[in-house]
Amino acid sequence: MARPIERAELLSVGAELLIGETRDTNSGDLARELTALGVEVLRASALPDRLDAVAEAFAAALQRADIVVSTGGLGPTPDDLTREAIAKAIGQTPHVDPELEAWLRGLFVRRAIPFVEANLKQAWLVDGAVGLANPNGTAPGWWLELPDGRVVVALPGPPREMAPMWHDHVLPRLRERGVGADRAAETLRLYGIGESALVDVIGDQVLRRRNPEVATYARVDAVDVRVSTHAAGGVSASELLKQALDELLPALGEYVFARGDETWVVALERRLSGRTVAFVDIGSGGNLAALLGHAAWLVFGEVLGPDGPMAQAHTGAEAYAERVREVSGADIGLAVRVRERGGDTVVHVAMALDDGSVNQVTRTAFLGGDMGRRRAAVIAAAELWKRLGETSPS
Repeated sequence: MARPIERAELLSVGAELLIGETRDTNSGDLARELTALGVEVLRASALPDRLDAVAEAFAAALQRADIVVSTGGLGPTPDDLTREAIAKAIGQTPHVDPELEAWLRGLFVRRAIPFVEANLKQAWLVDGAVGLANPNGTAPGWWLELPDGRVVVALPGPPREMAPMWHDHVLPRLRERGVGADRAAETLRLYGIGESALVDVIGDQVLRRRNPEVATYARVDAVDVRVSTHAAGGVSASELLKQALDELLPALGEYVFARGDETWVVALERRLSGRTVAFVDIGSGGNLAALLGHAAWLVFGEVLGPDGPMAQAHTGAEAYAERVREVSGADIGLAVRVRERGGDTVVHVAMALDDGSVNQVTRTAFLGGDMGRRRAAVIAAAELWKRLGETSPS
């Protein structure tokens, strides 16, 4: 029986990652995909182009994890050392694979480019490894199964090469082999409470648990509470997750506007129930349009600068909300007026609803500048969401 794939480590190889010239997006993408498969990602590491460092990282990761996935270091130059590092970590010597060599030489023939012998290292394999086709580059990947069932996957660094190889060649192998433990997770998206305040609401003991594990993450548009579980004591992960959510929601429910990867667009759509919205955005620098602009329920949006003549035409945001509703024919008019004051951002949000009511609230967004304007857009979305909830039929 094959070794269960339940724990993973990610290694990103390349000096450019450590000096800040390139951002490592691969680790985040792979961690998300592995987690969705029920695999726990133990750690993700960035490594320099040094053979000893990379080989030691592979050897250490293989002591802890069932699968080690690396990105980068598969090119033809001397500082591309991932193949050599894997071979050193498992005590083997790489050799040229005839099929990979033929494929590689064919690429150069097709393009009428001389084949430099340095490219030949891209045709290397070790015993137990198979090459993974790379239709978007010249560096094949590796799938290596060790005698004890551990797996090493080596992928190229450029995301346009890495992602197709992962989806087309690695995921099918993992699914065929069997991957993941019984795990479950849910993310609650909150507004109206800060991350620090959540510690008191949730409780320190709950936040220190390992199963279920509850973690908080501050985002620009929300505070996320992620609850994850794994099966234990004969109880399934999904049942443990349900129990954890039942425990948390009485305290958090009033702040929860969405779940999972849902956005404000989705949250508002639920409460709009088929109604349409038009907005005027004064002074947020287009951040409200960026937040809501792709919504199917949005029929009109106008962005005004804070000091232009049109922005000075009315003193209150209520007039803008009523006017944009009237002109656009939308069911609901929304207006936001943003001004920086004293290092923070003052936000006036007006809403003209289809029940004939018009109201305005004033809030303060922490910080000024672009961050304050981005938060102002979220405040406008949140105030509309709350207002729609207050006026929904019971």
